[in-house]
Amino acid sequence: MRLKDRVALITGGGAGIGRATALLFAREGARVVVDARSSKNGEETVGMIKEVGGEASLVVGDVSRNGDAERMARTVIGNYGRLDILVNNAGTGKGDKVTEVPEEDWDKAIDVNLKGVFLVSRYAIREMIKQGGGCIINISSIRGLLGNPCGASYCSSKGGVVLLTKQMAVDYAGDNIRVNCICPGFVDTKMFRSYTDSKENPKEALRAFEEMAPLGRIARAEEVAYAILFLASDDSSFITGVALPVDGGYTANAIRRIQ
Repeated sequence: MRLKDRVALITGGGAGIGRATALLFAREGARVVVDARSSKNGEETVGMIKEVGGEASLVVGDVSRNGDAERMARTVIGNYGRLDILVNNAGTGKGDKVTEVPEEDWDKAIDVNLKGVFLVSRYAIREMIKQGGGCIINISSIRGLLGNPCGASYCSSKGGVVLLTKQMAVDYAGDNIRVNCICPGFVDTKMFRSYTDSKENPKEALRAFEEMAPLGRIARAEEVAYAILFLASDDSSFITGVALPVDGGYTANAIRRIQ
């Protein structure tokens, strides 16, 4: 077990990549605190962990609110006495252009995707310093590495996550805290399927996304979770400040079909 006796906080753990990561961490021996904005989704994840003999608890909160972020860290410490791993996974986004995006939509993307990483990390780092170290994995996106049509707020917020990752890695390396970033490509989640299903021809829309990656398919959430596990474990003990694409080769390919 690569995470035996470690304590992890996973934001956005009620579905998708967050849920897959929570389940994998539990199988690898971690005690997991799941953050979710929906108590129903969060309770489902916690229940799934307990069903397979893992240990987990739930905290309901909004990462973009300072009080909620502080409460998340307090809950982890109160329940388990330490915080070894933070996965900043909570996120939001929609298509928009600078000339068209409503200010409130821009603010929401920045608040959840970027400010949320800042707030939750701030309280987690304070605890990690006290205990002598820890590990943070931020979830950005391939859209944090490359521009995308109609992605002004999402690309901006996720690009900020990449640079914030590098900055925190430099600032806290001396405190034995590693900070890295995962940049997923297209992942088979309910959110992704709801987008392709909204198209006139869902099968053709899905095929178009699959063709964008040299590997010829989209990722399973579990495949992203395994990359997060690597960065959370001692297998990556000399890696910090990295933005790792998990995208089937998408960012390596200069020519791709435009969706």
